[in-house]
Amino acid sequence: MDTIKYGLVGCGMMGCEHIQNINLLENAAVTVVFDPVKELAEAAAKKAGGAHVATTFEELLAFEAMDALVVVSPNHVHADQLRQIAAHRPLPLLCEKPLFTDPADADDVAKIASEYAAPFWVAMEYRYMPPIAKFLERAQGVTGGIKMLTIREHRFPFLPKINDWNRFNAQSGGTLVEKCCHFFDLMRLTLQDEPVRVMASAGQAHNHLNESYDGRVPDIWDNAYVIVDFAKGARAMLELCMFAEGARYQEEISAIGPDAKIEALVPGPGRFWPEKLGAAPTPQVIISPRMPKGPQHIDVPVDPTLLEAGDHNGSTFYQHQRFAEAIRGNRQVEVTAEDGAKAVAMGLAAQQSALTGRAVEL
Repeated sequence: MDTIKYGLVGCGMMGCEHIQNINLLENAAVTVVFDPVKELAEAAAKKAGGAHVATTFEELLAFEAMDALVVVSPNHVHADQLRQIAAHRPLPLLCEKPLFTDPADADDVAKIASEYAAPFWVAMEYRYMPPIAKFLERAQGVTGGIKMLTIREHRFPFLPKINDWNRFNAQSGGTLVEKCCHFFDLMRLTLQDEPVRVMASAGQAHNHLNESYDGRVPDIWDNAYVIVDFAKGARAMLELCMFAEGARYQEEISAIGPDAKIEALVPGPGRFWPEKLGAAPTPQVIISPRMPKGPQHIDVPVDPTLLEAGDHNGSTFYQHQRFAEAIRGNRQVEVTAEDGAKAVAMGLAAQQSALTGRAVEL
């Protein structure tokens, strides 16, 4: 195919980020969009350069000029939309995380993915942030084999979403699924190993407590510690705080082994950085060998054009580059449905552990 023609399901903030990054690809265009909120769909169609606005999901699936699908809808509708796509138009598919939120959907989604005849890619943008990509390239080698992995995210609260779907566990899957499946995916990827036990403590300390939607107060958590034991003996920890947007870096990842420590420092979205403080921080990777001592600081700047195209440090563009190669048959899928499902399983286990005060075996 000369130009890959994309259909987009879900035209909110993240849907628009996907459009902006597809616009930066060579020989690619969003040709049709769907969102139940007409105004969002029309704005997204304009951003895409004049895409067709489908009035129903079924109309989008029937749209002829479409080679691939990008699903960016609210979490709790992913599983049903995957069923419809598989039954009616199994095109190459990029589905945003989390792949599903209800454990009852796990087997059905796994069956769909196993029988899917086209590339099926789960969107895990954090893998492709340039400083994290460099961290992943170097981590096992410089550390001499990772024994401890820590991921810290200190960030802003959940942003407003259409119909406030991300304010409630029943629709989001819970904070440790909705937000943190990214980090559980990174744990598996970094350690090249599988989790066996999850222990978590979490709660709602500050955010959204004074909000009310049709008489309901949001129940999503805003802070957590999660410890994960892995099969080969390594341990990983997640530290999450969602009322700490004043920090210089939003994500700080460290891996330690017998030879060295390596860190990735990732700033938050540039649009949230105060102009009075000057330029936003530059992402860094720091390698600290035990012998000879002395940290090595490596700046990992991100193309300003990519920073303007979204809130994920250029990663959405790099993800789309690779997905486009998979569509053309030039690359294997890098984030499989199995990867997406395992990240959800870890998040669900963390939610359960925090609720019960007990470790959960996987």
